[in-house]
Amino acid sequence: MKDSDIHPVVRILRREIPQWKVPVVGHYADDPFTVLISCILSLRTKDATTQAASERLFAAARTPQTILRLPLKRIEKLIFPVGFYRTKARVIHGICRDLLGRFGGRVPDTIEELLTLKGVGRKTANLTVTLGYKKPGICVDVHVHRISNRLGYVKTKTPEETETALRAKLPKKYWITFNDLLVTYGQNLCTPTSPWCSHCALRRYCARTGVSRSR
Repeated sequence: MKDSDIHPVVRILRREIPQWKVPVVGHYADDPFTVLISCILSLRTKDATTQAASERLFAAARTPQTILRLPLKRIEKLIFPVGFYRTKARVIHGICRDLLGRFGGRVPDTIEELLTLKGVGRKTANLTVTLGYKKPGICVDVHVHRISNRLGYVKTKTPEETETALRAKLPKKYWITFNDLLVTYGQNLCTPTSPWCSHCALRRYCARTGVSRSR
């Protein structure tokens, strides 16, 4: 894939993805705090489970102050069965304490400050900045890493390397939406194994790097 092909690729993705559901974190983009917490819940958890858990938790409490009033056992029960729900309940409590103690209850709007919160990695920090504050950032999860390499747009070995490579070459106007586009496409068509290449509207641009079997 040529670097200039990114423009038609993004146009095609924008045309194709409305047929599928938006990634669950996108449902809470009206508030940086709910973006942050729903992203924590989503780690190693399927979207349907994350959405149900987020709805239960935010129905009970949706600010750092109100969540801290909930006992850990109550949070565990609300977010179960997300992956590592006991650990995530402690992480959420810790984040809320930090937000109140260090940031006046406000979610930081920079990646650097967000990364000082225990349990927050680059994926979560980037999503919070892009979805919660509409500021430029590139969230790279397994789908963005895989598809960016599969297309031949980057040649990297880790999501961290992919983020660095994309920051160097992806036009800034695509930064905020790139994650949602590729996550949705990766969950539904450009799957990790045996992707639906015969149905793919991007096939004329795709190098199919690493694809040994497709449908």
